[in-house]
Amino acid sequence: MSTRPTAIGHGLEDLPTDLDVLVVGLGVTGAGVALDAASRGLSVLAVDAHDVAFGTSRFSSKLVHGGLRYLAKGQLGVAHESAVERGILMERTAPHLTRALPMLLPLMSSVGHGQAALAGLGFIAGDVLRLAARTAADTLPHPRRVSRTEALTMAPPLRGAGLRGALLSWDGQLEDDVRLVLGLARTAVAQGADVRTRLRALSVDGGSAELRDELTGTTRTVTARKVINATGVWAADLVDVRLKPSRGTHVVLRAETLPRLNTAITVPIPGTTNRFMFLLPQQDGTIYVGLTDVEVDGDIPDVPQPTEAEIGYLLDVVSSAFNQPLRRSDVVGAFAGLRPLLDSDGSTADLSRKHAVLTSASGVMTVVGGKLTTYRRMAQDAVDATHLAPGKCRTRNLPLLGAASRDALARFEGHPRLVRRFGTEAQLVLENARTVTGLHDAELLAPIAPHLPATLAELVFGITHEGAVDVEDLLERRTRIALIPEDIELARPAAERALDLAAAYRAGQR
Repeated sequence: MSTRPTAIGHGLEDLPTDLDVLVVGLGVTGAGVALDAASRGLSVLAVDAHDVAFGTSRFSSKLVHGGLRYLAKGQLGVAHESAVERGILMERTAPHLTRALPMLLPLMSSVGHGQAALAGLGFIAGDVLRLAARTAADTLPHPRRVSRTEALTMAPPLRGAGLRGALLSWDGQLEDDVRLVLGLARTAVAQGADVRTRLRALSVDGGSAELRDELTGTTRTVTARKVINATGVWAADLVDVRLKPSRGTHVVLRAETLPRLNTAITVPIPGTTNRFMFLLPQQDGTIYVGLTDVEVDGDIPDVPQPTEAEIGYLLDVVSSAFNQPLRRSDVVGAFAGLRPLLDSDGSTADLSRKHAVLTSASGVMTVVGGKLTTYRRMAQDAVDATHLAPGKCRTRNLPLLGAASRDALARFEGHPRLVRRFGTEAQLVLENARTVTGLHDAELLAPIAPHLPATLAELVFGITHEGAVDVEDLLERRTRIALIPEDIELARPAAERALDLAAAYRAGQR
């Protein structure tokens, strides 16, 4: 079975060495740049020292934000851009990976009438943003106030004492942030890009880079008409750029900790008027609680770690909304991501999420700032700035692999989990697994452990098409199982089996 048309690769073998564009970094921005450039006909190599979505892009809130927070701070341009990009993701490029998420702001006794009125006006303003972005109400319904009874029906664990109703709004939610980045990377390959992991850029200048294969230690120099640094908070490792990173921490709960919760919960942070904590139910039976905004100094770690103080702070704030307070023992996992904010005066909480494309003295272009929702516009601006592209940006209307309208997806026959995570490629995932393993569908589609819904079919696809080379790739990023450390050993046998089956298949094809 040939996987070349859409497969992510790794290492130096058959590496192209003379390119139009070299992209360093395969987070959401780098993958977006690779797709934009390749779709305009440029020859593209995109590389990462680790794996696709190894850094900040896998540690988001998994939301597609509409920019309401930026509107409240008077950042109208950023707010409008966020709303536009949210609509593009949800209605054109990735409807298979996004859904409308209801969000309740409970009107507890701690939320005064004035604060409630201000929040209600903010949600109306957010709906105006949606209208200005031309996102349909069928995609994101209008906000409204709900009664105490309706609020408790949608979220039974809410504290009933003092509750006088809630404000209901809607935003976009991703199936998974890594699945979005993988979709971008593979769609870039389908458009002609060469996408490789385990290639570290040791040095770069405006026309070349020295790359090291992290699996073999060998090096090679490639030349490119433009080099684009899309390494986020690690951008300063390659060029001189001033960033002010902030750490956003989330904790992970099992769904049974807050049973029958059918909506996200928004909890105002005490002492503020436009900052909130979020409690976000996920499709895999978990709940994320986030998020913090802590300024980061010193060296940037490959994988940032939450602190106990941040975990305690999150639990304290959100517990005020529920009958039973959340305890440290309820936390089954935690993760932290570093936002690559541009350095300027003020705290990280007040810094704009506006992005920038900068050019170093050596000619390396660096794209920094922004946020996950606006990746496409960041990529467009970066490729425009190269002045190499023969045509206009195409990604505004270019569906990712697996994308289809919501109506078409609802009619699509296939395994529900695979359809949710791969869209119309669900059948390809299953057929690939049949070919590679020779196993029956029942075994390929069964949950790999009693409470782990991931399947052997998607693990195999992660290896053959999505560039996974080891157990960590499969559990940390292709499935996100490792967000709960105690689940890793339960899933390890299935991941090792998938790697063995794929290796045996490749050996038989030689």
